[in-house]
Amino acid sequence: MADRTKRLSTNVDGNFFVDATCINCDTCRQLAPTSFREEGDYSAVVHQPDGDGPLHQAYQALLACPVGSIGTIRSEKPRLQAARASFPLRLEGGVYYNGFNSEKSFGGNSFFIQHLGGNWLIDSPRYLKQLVEAFERMGGVKYIFLTHEDDVADSDKYARQFKASRIIHRAAAEAAPGAEWILEGEATVELAPGFQAIPVPGHTPGSIALLYDERFLFTGDHLWWDQESRALESPKRLVWSEPHLLHSIENLLDHRFEWVLAGHGDRVRLPVTEMRTQIGRLLERRQKATGRLAAV
Repeated sequence: MADRTKRLSTNVDGNFFVDATCINCDTCRQLAPTSFREEGDYSAVVHQPDGDGPLHQAYQALLACPVGSIGTIRSEKPRLQAARASFPLRLEGGVYYNGFNSEKSFGGNSFFIQHLGGNWLIDSPRYLKQLVEAFERMGGVKYIFLTHEDDVADSDKYARQFKASRIIHRAAAEAAPGAEWILEGEATVELAPGFQAIPVPGHTPGSIALLYDERFLFTGDHLWWDQESRALESPKRLVWSEPHLLHSIENLLDHRFEWVLAGHGDRVRLPVTEMRTQIGRLLERRQKATGRLAAV
């Protein structure tokens, strides 16, 4: 729980606050962008939420925060309960954002796909009774797709609970001992009808993206939407190989998708043509910044 005595001075006065345990993971800013903003090395409340929508979002952010850094002086129990019940949060069709981000993945987002052929968990939230029960109501979990070694979190517990198969790349397999399905190489692989694994080495050697239904691209830490620049971005720090990263971005031009659903950073939906334009612009910016071509 957040500690009032550690309340950051960058918060505006009022009920909601962020304390000094914040790890600046961006979760709260994604869920409640009108209330939270990055201030220095932390997130902070820059506008106290008012009205049903902003209050609901602020309570969602409080619950999703991986380290419990968001608190209230006075908690409204009905609003807190409503926010808790909203997770997993439906995005479109059978695709959901799980909430309850895990400190083990530095607050990385995780997602759930409800599908007639078996449900998918993409990366892992905290292992919580509420999510286990929600997944059970939605038909369980058949596959757990792990985008890279940083965001496995509690995937082993979910795998045991649901007898699910974990999918991970060979280059990241040490992070998921005993994983049931190991991918190799850098070629796109069809995992099931409508599901493709696209290796995207760069941030890490074992980074992979999941493309579902040629509409939803789950990118891990390879790609995300930046609200300030209104553009797609990719890692500039903690990059295993810049040439591989550029090549991986370029390879995405061969695929159709409307959604980018990132582990870290915001999600976005754009028309296919605009998404392709954004990928091209990102590639051009990175090539100019590094003086490198994408080929490896």
